[in-house]
Amino acid sequence: MAGQRNGRTVHDLRRENRAAVLRRLYFDGPMSRFTLGPATGLSSGSISNVVAELVAEGLVEEAGSVESDGGRPRTLLRVAPDRGRLIGVDVGETRVRVELFDLSLSELARVERPLTLKGHDVEGVAGLIRDGITEVIGAAGGSDDAVIGVGIGVPGIVARDPELGAVVHGQTIGWDAVPLESLLRDTGQLPDSVPYFIDNGAKTLGQAEMWFGAGRGTRNAVVVLFGSGVGACVVTEDAKQGRAVEWGHLTVRVRGRRCRCGALGCLEAYAGAEALLERWQEAGGRPPRGSDEEGALTAMLGAAYPEGDHAADPTALAVLEETAEYLGAGLSDLINLFQPERILVGGWAGLQLGQRFLTAVEHHIPTYALAYPADRVTIGLGRLGPDAVTVGAATLPLADFFARGGRRAAPAPEAAAPAWQTALEGRTPK
Repeated sequence: MAGQRNGRTVHDLRRENRAAVLRRLYFDGPMSRFTLGPATGLSSGSISNVVAELVAEGLVEEAGSVESDGGRPRTLLRVAPDRGRLIGVDVGETRVRVELFDLSLSELARVERPLTLKGHDVEGVAGLIRDGITEVIGAAGGSDDAVIGVGIGVPGIVARDPELGAVVHGQTIGWDAVPLESLLRDTGQLPDSVPYFIDNGAKTLGQAEMWFGAGRGTRNAVVVLFGSGVGACVVTEDAKQGRAVEWGHLTVRVRGRRCRCGALGCLEAYAGAEALLERWQEAGGRPPRGSDEEGALTAMLGAAYPEGDHAADPTALAVLEETAEYLGAGLSDLINLFQPERILVGGWAGLQLGQRFLTAVEHHIPTYALAYPADRVTIGLGRLGPDAVTVGAATLPLADFFARGGRRAAPAPEAAAPAWQTALEGRTPK
């Protein structure tokens, strides 16, 4: 067919070229037109045409110049940070955080609300998300139309329904097939043109660390989210965007402790922050009265690893050492299954436990992992801090925006019924 090449239309090729230029400028810019060619593999003519389009639309702007070899200075280009806004939402175990970013992922506004709702009441959580979106947009000024998309990280498995959109199966928080996307779409105030992207929180953390953090430049990695519970995102050559795995519900002890999901012996029942603190208290530990999970974990770490000449609390130390072995065994399973180059530990609890605890975890890996992949993996902490889930959530609409060549998502047209369906409707018994 005229206008097509290998099944792709001219429109497809133009979109792909725009996407290639935008991604390269975003991740490696500012760059000149001269360097964009080799970096993207596009001809100088294609670069000139694409850049001219993007500059005319305001998506790309000049960012200074650089001297060339014997010629005129070359103009540097970058993605214009103020040409759109992104919203990232983290539905955590204990709070909901909403952040508004510009295209460079600089934070413009933030709202955080504690979750005092028993069992993550669906309507209550949806209300916190909706109110948070309204608050951050109002705090930063501007209009709803500037928002390119909303990304949301949630606990649990996210399935896709053709009519309902993202449906969340969050067993540990009591969510059974919650149609979160349609609920927000039906009751929220954002225009219909603003898309929602909902995925597992470990996946959004993983994407953030792979794009901007300690995973940058790595092709095969596992990013672990260690909070009240535990989860993981696996990035491989076949799944470059990463996929969430319910690592926390891997069985580590037959007929073991009851997990929040209802099963017995899950890793999360031993290694999540909630279970870790429960085991400390069962052994006689005494967290400060009225403290939340973060405060209690701080107290436990202080007791196990005291400063100065103070003696370590043997109870806290024993529970942490046992937890380190469970985590070492759990990471060994990831090593044996996926053979990653790198494992990164993030999440508020993982970062709070820190490198000292991680070293103790690594000590157990040779006991449980196969030698060949274990010798080739490096293990470290994430670099983006405890709030990285919201940054990762914001990358979901950003990735879609780039894939569309910098054009906003258009509402899907209502599909016409097939001819056979229309023809046979009259024969259907009433």
